Amino acid sequence: MLTSFLLRGLAVGTVVATAFGSPAAAQDVIKIGAPLPLTGPLAPEGLKQKRGYDLWAETANAKGGIKADGKTYTVEIVYTDYASNTPRAVQAAERLITEDKVNFLFAPFGSGATKAASAISEKYQIPMLAASASSAEIFNQGFKYIFSTLTGNETVSVPIAKLVAAKNKDIKRVAVLARNDLFPLAVAQEFEKAVKAEGMEVVASERYAIGTMDHSAAITQMRAARPDWFYASGYINDLILIRKQMADLGLRAPIITLIAGPAYAEFAKTVGPLAENVTSMSWWHPAVRYKGKDVFGSTEAFNAAWEKKYGGEADYIDASATADGAVLQLAIEAAGTIDPVKVRDALAALDVETFYGRVKFSSGGQIQTLQPPIFQLVDGKPVLLWPDALKAGDLKFMPK
Repeated sequence: MLTSFLLRGLAVGTVVATAFGSPAAAQDVIKIGAPLPLTGPLAPEGLKQKRGYDLWAETANAKGGIKADGKTYTVEIVYTDYASNTPRAVQAAERLITEDKVNFLFAPFGSGATKAASAISEKYQIPMLAASASSAEIFNQGFKYIFSTLTGNETVSVPIAKLVAAKNKDIKRVAVLARNDLFPLAVAQEFEKAVKAEGMEVVASERYAIGTMDHSAAITQMRAARPDWFYASGYINDLILIRKQMADLGLRAPIITLIAGPAYAEFAKTVGPLAENVTSMSWWHPAVRYKGKDVFGSTEAFNAAWEKKYGGEADYIDASATADGAVLQLAIEAAGTIDPVKVRDALAALDVETFYGRVKFSSGGQIQTLQPPIFQLVDGKPVLLWPDALKAGDLKFMPK
């Protein structure tokens, strides 16, 4: 059974093709384009999405492929590396449609690049599934061909604000440091609204440019503001750097929340003891338990497949990327065809249980049926604090 991928390197204008298994030429193939940041500062996140897509494609092909149009299709994913450069992500998405003739798209990493590429999927009427896009700006454009398996930024802001307010009435002063990029800025703004709604005061709110390596000025200013709660948004390399520089410059707070790097095991491994008691929220966690109609069938089966292929546990990006493939497969099979317009309509109509949870999209294309958990890192491992059905520990505060 075929399981293959093509990797095209845009950064230097070269094309590298890699395949494993038998050639696809004589078979009916569904081609899915996946522009990803496989090099550059966002490569850790891009590689996570790729792992999820690969696991789904291998699983779908091993179980007989996708049935539609009276045929059985195998899955081929065509990858392009846009080198963590959003304009190149847009160019890559268009090339995948016009030159590689893909049937469907998986979105680039993050809300910013996904929003930019959504104009391409809309232009060509090609459904695009996003594994790492949560910002409302994507889904209020009136577009019909973008679908995301992450809930909105308010769902990773309001619950943690309510939990902290309920646990400690002395948490009043909040400092916020946000990467000046679509998702990190949008989620920080939702967080500020959430803490203000709980009667807290935002005593410092700073932005840092993409690629910033020295946060000393912002951290020093925030230390002077004496926050009870420090919050930073960004991607894993940003947040590793910020956490280390906080320690170097003596910025402490009873609560330190970072979105979304601590959801990845690499964060705790890299910062070591500085990860202790850091809080965060994640759109998904392997402790959830769902029975589904997708190719995996249950959360337990997905977890086992992930551990067998990669070792360890999947994080929310890993799972969301895998879910994108599983959801696309369900939509194709429901439509009975690979016609992109009919598959788009099937995606819009989905209301189905999967290993990832219940999947139902809003009119704008964003999943609206998940409850992201709150967790705290203890001894390098995430301990779930909320929702109550998954709770494994109580919130701990740090010395100020």
